[in-house]
Amino acid sequence: MFVDRITEHEAGQRLVAVKNVTVNEEFFQGHFPGTPVMPGVLMLESLSQVAAILLLQRDDAPPNARAYLRGVNDAKFRRQVLPGDRLRLEVSVGRRRAALARAHGAAYVGDQLVAEAELLLGLVADRTEIHPTAIVHQRAFIGEGTTIGPHATVGPNVRIGANCRIGASAVIDGWTEIGDETEIYPLASIGLIPQDLKFKGEETKLVIGRRNIFREFVTINRGTRGGGGVTLIGDRNVFMAYVHVAHDCHVANDVIFGPHATLGGHVTVEDYANISAGSAVHQFCRVGQHGFIGGYSVITKDALPFARTVGSRPARTFGTNTIGLTRRGFSPEVVDKLKRAFRYLLQSKLNTTRALQQIQQDGSLVCTEVQHLIDFIRTSQRGVILRRATRRTDEVFGDE
Repeated sequence: MFVDRITEHEAGQRLVAVKNVTVNEEFFQGHFPGTPVMPGVLMLESLSQVAAILLLQRDDAPPNARAYLRGVNDAKFRRQVLPGDRLRLEVSVGRRRAALARAHGAAYVGDQLVAEAELLLGLVADRTEIHPTAIVHQRAFIGEGTTIGPHATVGPNVRIGANCRIGASAVIDGWTEIGDETEIYPLASIGLIPQDLKFKGEETKLVIGRRNIFREFVTINRGTRGGGGVTLIGDRNVFMAYVHVAHDCHVANDVIFGPHATLGGHVTVEDYANISAGSAVHQFCRVGQHGFIGGYSVITKDALPFARTVGSRPARTFGTNTIGLTRRGFSPEVVDKLKRAFRYLLQSKLNTTRALQQIQQDGSLVCTEVQHLIDFIRTSQRGVILRRATRRTDEVFGDE
């Protein structure tokens, strides 16, 4: 701000304010070295800010309106403004329409006129709503139409997109970017420092896409330098209550997390995966696309795409995620090919290498989905879960 104090105010008509120009002003460092002079453009900025205050504080101003400078006419600069000067800023409103106003601004040092101009300002209604008890840092960027609830906290390096909803007492901090139409429910914690003892406060990020839903008490940590520096969340994901996503995780699109689901650090979750309530995924593991993780499972190796994985130490693979694939519109032919591929992997007596060779050599199994399954297994760093379900567990979990 280039306004320190308001001294006179006639609502909707005239405003007088003061700017104390000190030698510590940042712009004096380069304008000019050894001969500090206040730039003329910043005098115009000071007058524009006073004009904006005058226009926005009148009774008929649109609610949550914003004013912006559209033009400057007949600007004249009479003398230099130097450190130690006390700039008196006088603005009066001229002709005005609903979304446009003209104002005359004049700046004085003592009784001497130093600058004057006619200012053309635009007014736009701002649908952003920030509750009076919310703590939003002045450097934070809040997109149009976003609502921030009571006692929510938004840090200085946060960027929130348009039409988002931030619930009561939610905390968003760090170098965090949140896409449009995202909903963050009360008491969620988004973008705080990772729970990693090696973290030393370095600048790392959390990047969240569009239309995500974070329910109550969800915690999403930002990245670490050693893990690439970014925790990445895609679009249209649902994080139910108490979900935790640790540092450097990469979550793709359309993923559903049940309550209390937990991702350790560096986990990758592919599109349309479903991680059920109470399940935990060990650090550096992957969950494949369209994979289903049953409730309260513990995943310590990569969970296969298109499969149902259920159980705790060891988790077991229960074949194709038929119900999930059918709901997502996969054709019966593709589902049948995946089932036959899983028979090679889980029911034959072949080892994994030989099973993959057989799948590739079987021309009747050729499709994009089967190829993705093969590539997923071959690129695994931790190994994949290929332990077949026993007869008893198959009876218990077979209908999930």
